[in-house]
Amino acid sequence: MEAGSAGYAETMQIGTSILLIAVGAVLKYAVTASVSWINIQTVGLILMIAGIVGLIISLLYMALWADRTRTPADPYTEPRPPRERPY
Repeated sequence: MEAGSAGYAETMQIGTSILLIAVGAVLKYAVTASVSWINIQTVGLILMIAGIVGLIISLLYMALWADRTRTPADPYTEPRPPRERPY
């Protein structure tokens, strides 16, 4: 399956970006634990920024660089295989 042929790749990019934003927000604003070797709030901020950048790139890809040369399939003119009757 080629990337983006059924909208699967774009949906996964958007979903992954939203997941990064959500995990980053939880780490930034909800976690109050502290670790001596890493700042959890900074990691949350980095994840939120990465998620926002990924979301912007995937939306730009869908809106501007998508393959618009293909014509959409018309379900009324496309031949369909005959349905088997349950006898």
